[in-house]
Amino acid sequence: MAQIPPQILIEAYSQGVFPMAEDGEIYWFSPEMRGIIPIDERFHIPRGLRKALRKEPYIVRRDTAFRETMEGCGEREETWIDPVIVESYCSLFDLGMAHSFECWDEDGLQGGLYGVRIGKAFFGESMFSRKVDASKIALVHLVEWMREEGMLLLDTQWLTAHLKQFGGIEVPRGVYLGLLEEALADFGK
Repeated sequence: MAQIPPQILIEAYSQGVFPMAEDGEIYWFSPEMRGIIPIDERFHIPRGLRKALRKEPYIVRRDTAFRETMEGCGEREETWIDPVIVESYCSLFDLGMAHSFECWDEDGLQGGLYGVRIGKAFFGESMFSRKVDASKIALVHLVEWMREEGMLLLDTQWLTAHLKQFGGIEVPRGVYLGLLEEALADFGK
């Protein structure tokens, strides 16, 4: 199966570039304005989600169903997650550089997210929900994990209304590249 070699993906992310597939082609992006979610005290959990978290509607796991999480993220009418993207990120997962956060209940996998970790940066790729709040709860667990790991940067690529509710902001490419440089300072040492 065709794929983007892991070393090319790692180098691209290290320079603030990420791929997306469209009509069987891979395109590379580095937006002028970059979406990030601060993981410090500016990370915001909406009140309704706080209530849901207290009820613990899901068992949250990390890295137990990476491929299935990617496939769930691709289950939409228009998607940039094609077989090349799936195989490429599964290769990164096999190297320990990609992760999934998954929400499970008695009916199975109900939502989650996946992304790439390089140094102290996490590049969020996509999220999905089959049941209410599943992707949001996965995001909260991602941020908790990032804090435990001493990470610095949660890159969301673009800012959406969905991500704004968590304190997501846009920063110019130059500012983003400075944050990225700081997050990758110890990578490979």
